[in-house]
Amino acid sequence: MADPATSPPLTRASVQAARALIAPYVHHTPTLTNRTLTRLASTPRTREELQRYPEWERVENPANPKLRLWFKCENLQRVGAFKVRGAFHALGRLLGEEGFERGRGVVTHSSGNHAQALSLAARTHGIPAYIVMPEISPPPKIAATRGYGAKVVFSGSTSVEREAVTAQVIEETGARLVPPYDHPDIVLGQGTLGLELQEDAARMMAEEEGEGEGRQDPEGGRCSFAAPVTKEDGDGAGGKGEGDDTAATGTKGKGKKKKAGLDAILAPCGGGGMLSGVALSCEGTGIRVFGCEPSFQGADDAKRGFESGTRVEAVSSLTVADGLRTPLGKVPWHVIYERKLVSGFYSVGEREICDALRLVLERFKMVVEPSAAVPLAVALYNEEFRRMVEREAGPEGWDLGVVFSGGNINLDVLGRLFGEPEGSK
Repeated sequence: MADPATSPPLTRASVQAARALIAPYVHHTPTLTNRTLTRLASTPRTREELQRYPEWERVENPANPKLRLWFKCENLQRVGAFKVRGAFHALGRLLGEEGFERGRGVVTHSSGNHAQALSLAARTHGIPAYIVMPEISPPPKIAATRGYGAKVVFSGSTSVEREAVTAQVIEETGARLVPPYDHPDIVLGQGTLGLELQEDAARMMAEEEGEGEGRQDPEGGRCSFAAPVTKEDGDGAGGKGEGDDTAATGTKGKGKKKKAGLDAILAPCGGGGMLSGVALSCEGTGIRVFGCEPSFQGADDAKRGFESGTRVEAVSSLTVADGLRTPLGKVPWHVIYERKLVSGFYSVGEREICDALRLVLERFKMVVEPSAAVPLAVALYNEEFRRMVEREAGPEGWDLGVVFSGGNINLDVLGRLFGEPEGSK
């Protein structure tokens, strides 16, 4: 990898510089709203709804927050996930490093999205890529990685097993490591989505107030495309969810804020590269950032570490949110915990993730992977988060950014998730 000591400082200005570097290679993905999901987020859970989730079934007074949701659709990014941002930024900086031998290529370990991202970035720049993938990685992600020209090397599912095989590849080939999340260049690249979300949401809110010429679809829905989005070679392409539930998130009327803009952002957290990058993008803006994780089999390592003050270094979980099975990295930990740029963490169970995923598919008409549904599950079902918003935002409520991190999911997996008998999750 590039020497972290040569990386730009971890600041909002560096995230802005990263955006300029990767602009020729990535999509400026749309920010969308959905009337149904916003209504559900702003409605107290019924007793029957609470009883679906063991953690909340004894809640006496369900929270009643006022939330306006703004979705950052990285499922429509190239390779179908935000990971291309960090991959193109890290590789771009590595190519400019003195002594880098292009012919030896690059290597990484990833369950899928970073694998595809680095494969695409390497192909774009004409260098070899070696990708270490767990044997249990989703077949579509393996096929896509190979489709971008990378050589796939299989490993076990834990981070320790992945890293051991990666070290062997480095010894045999001399390839340079481009880690999936634990490097400043990766963090800065991922943070660029946060800049886009902030700017697009603020512009859309201002347009609702008649201060600009907004783009509006025939159904009255709102979407933001600040740059052309094209479809090529299997890459995700931007678009509007075409359903009768996709519509504007209004900010007019009672409780309207004085200035348009987000109050907070929910982002998923695996290794923490994207979460810490988004936190950097919000530094000094007043926008609060929260991490979201699955709780199954201890996958909420960042939450536990954040609350105890000690980073959890190993995770072994088979949560359905396969992109969030990795432990929080050292560089993200520095941004998230030591610099206090993340306000807190919230976790959700497997059933909550699947319920949120179903809503996105059926009511938003969008394809996302389970990891991407975790922040929405927090907004809809986590009573601790909802109570906090109700308490701190009051009747005015929050404009809440929700990151859809990716859309790479096997249709067979969807069939298994929603074909199981009720109550089996």
